[in-house]
Amino acid sequence: MTTKADDRPVILWFRQDLRLADNPALNHAAETGRPIIPVYILDQGSRVRPMGAASLWWLDKSLRALDAALRERGARLILRRGDSEAELLRLVAETGADAVHMNRLFEPDAFARDADIAHALQAEGVDCKGWNGTLMCRPGGVLNGSGQPYKVFTPFLKALLATAEPPPHTTGPRAVATPSGLASDDIDRWGLHPTRPDWSGGFDWTPGEAGASQALSAFIAKGLKSYSVGRDRPGEAATSRLSPHLHFGELSPWRAIGAARDAVSAGKVPAAEADKFIAEIGWREFSAHLLHAFPRMTAEAFRPEYDAMPWRDDAAGLRAWKRGQTGYPVVDAGMRELWATGIMHNRVRMIVASFLIKHLLIDWREGERWFWDALVDADLGSNVQNWQWVAGSGADAAPYFRIFNPVTQGQKFDADGRYVRRWVPELRGVPDRWLHAPWTAPPEVLRDARVRLGADYPRPVVDHDVARKRALDALATVVAGRAAEGD
Repeated sequence: MTTKADDRPVILWFRQDLRLADNPALNHAAETGRPIIPVYILDQGSRVRPMGAASLWWLDKSLRALDAALRERGARLILRRGDSEAELLRLVAETGADAVHMNRLFEPDAFARDADIAHALQAEGVDCKGWNGTLMCRPGGVLNGSGQPYKVFTPFLKALLATAEPPPHTTGPRAVATPSGLASDDIDRWGLHPTRPDWSGGFDWTPGEAGASQALSAFIAKGLKSYSVGRDRPGEAATSRLSPHLHFGELSPWRAIGAARDAVSAGKVPAAEADKFIAEIGWREFSAHLLHAFPRMTAEAFRPEYDAMPWRDDAAGLRAWKRGQTGYPVVDAGMRELWATGIMHNRVRMIVASFLIKHLLIDWREGERWFWDALVDADLGSNVQNWQWVAGSGADAAPYFRIFNPVTQGQKFDADGRYVRRWVPELRGVPDRWLHAPWTAPPEVLRDARVRLGADYPRPVVDHDVARKRALDALATVVAGRAAEGD
């Protein structure tokens, strides 16, 4: 392909920024006045962690939505599959492009890979320009008084909100000119949607930028008003459901924050509720900044002494946990919700994680891997940070000795049993009094509810008091080892 110097196209490399509004890479590419080649490369190679199955389901729909939006502006999304560097260099050779614009990824492996790609492109005379279109500010943009990354969330959030400035809202160019004749993969042949079996039948989502905008509007209109309380009630539709849209970049975090602040200014939402929601976005930011600064977090405990935890090899317990067959109703409800919908309520995520780590004494990394594969909002920084938070091994983590009692957690946050009855229907007839601990119900109650423990619903895989003592004993070995090292 031969082009004049001033007509050479620029490549717009989409990754976790699958939107046209508030997209700095797109805006800067459009400012060149040159033709734009929008491309997405499915790179499931060894340099970065491959996406899990639920994320691939989401990606399939999000890419289709992005392509449709580009076609409305006169362009189309070019799809390629393989090694990112090789595919970009091939596209440069095919088109004569002399620049690549992208929104940066800050996960350590992706960040290092992108730096290598930039050097390879520059060696071929191609300028590689990176922008921040995924976070409120770039990692390293918020540091403590010693010039070091924050390890405690509250001062991080305070500094972030005091220093990070929201960029102006943009809708993207009205027209995008893409050269014709470029080869593109057929997304249907990528096989991102599951088959044999299709386990996604219960996925009630609308991936894509339009779906993100709708979800944001619905949350601002309903859930945000009582967010601080509703977000802890799994039986209520009170969470934002924005996490997968934020992860795939269908929605800018600043757009979500701006909508919440606008609702406060309009007198529609209490400021405290908006602040709580913004703090949750800040936690996502904190996780990303931590992971960028401390890349070992994906494989090792942030607090190294916790890598001495005497984890158990319990294949049967892990299998029961994954399948929602632990005998603890709120735990099982959460794990079944995850499998059926690709998401799990925030409060229940903490309960099921605590159960795996502390009741079963199974390494948090096993749970993190399962969530990575099963969650549509699987985000490396958030996933690793949240699991380490529960395990007590992370930065600003909950102490390990805080062991959730799944019975009392269910009774407190699902008092009417709406959540458990939805996801554990075999217990639907058990009265509220016994629902979260059916093994304590009198025989006649279980008979009337048509529940046979051990047949219709499992007995608990572990006794809470026994598990609690075992977890605390395990913690004692870590504490003793740390003391010995100090000596």
